[in-house]
Amino acid sequence: MPTADNAFTTALSLILTLDPALMDIVRLSLQVSLSAVLIAALIGLPLGAALALWAFPGRGMVVVMLNAFMGLPPVVAGLMVYLMLSRAGPLGQLGLLFTPTAMVIAQTVLVLPIVAALARQHIEALLGEYREQLTSFGLGRARMMPTLLWDARVALTTVVLAGFGRASAEVGAVLIVGGNIDGVTRVMTTAIALETNRGNLALALGLGLVLLLLVACVNGAAHLLGERTRRQMG
Repeated sequence: MPTADNAFTTALSLILTLDPALMDIVRLSLQVSLSAVLIAALIGLPLGAALALWAFPGRGMVVVMLNAFMGLPPVVAGLMVYLMLSRAGPLGQLGLLFTPTAMVIAQTVLVLPIVAALARQHIEALLGEYREQLTSFGLGRARMMPTLLWDARVALTTVVLAGFGRASAEVGAVLIVGGNIDGVTRVMTTAIALETNRGNLALALGLGLVLLLLVACVNGAAHLLGERTRRQMG
C-alpha cells in the first residue's frame, strides 16, 4: 500500500513528465468541458439578454425555472440525458450514449441555466443604466441586444468562467452518460474516483492536483476580471 508521501511524489512526477495516461485524461476533460461551455454560452448569453429586454406572458416563470435549474443536481441532469439517449429514449437511435458527445450534452444541461440566469441579471442591470440613452438613439430591443452584450462583456466573461468551473468539476452526470470507459469517456473527475477505489493513489492525486490548478486558474481569472470591472465603474 503506497504511503501518502510516496503517492504525492509519484503524482508530481507524473505531472512533470507529462505522463501520457494522465495527459489523455486531462485533454479529454478539457475538450468536453470547453465544448459544453461554448455551446452553453452561444445559447445562454442571447437567451439571458432576451429575457432582460423583452416582457411576455410567462416570462416570470421562465426566470424562476432558470434560477431553480442553476442548482440542478448533476445526477438528475445525467439521468435526464441518459433517458433521452438510451435505446428506449427519443434520441436512442443516434447512438450517443457512452460517448464524449453525451458528456458534452450533460454538461451543457448543467451550465446553460447558470449562464442564462446570470447573463439576464447583468444585462437587466445594464439596461437600467442605458435605457434612456439607447432609446434616444432610436434603438429597438433587437438592436439593443448586441450593444448590451458587448458592454457587459467583462461581466459575462466571468459568468462563462463560472460555468466552466462548474463543468470541469462535475462528476455525477458525466459518469452516468459517459460510463468512465478507459480511453473513450474517462475524464479527470471520474478517473479520480476510479483510481482511488483501485488504490492507484498516485494517478488519482496527480489528476486531483491538475484539477485544483485548473479551478484555481479559473477563479483567479474571474477575480481579476471582477476587479477590472469594479475599477472601470469607479
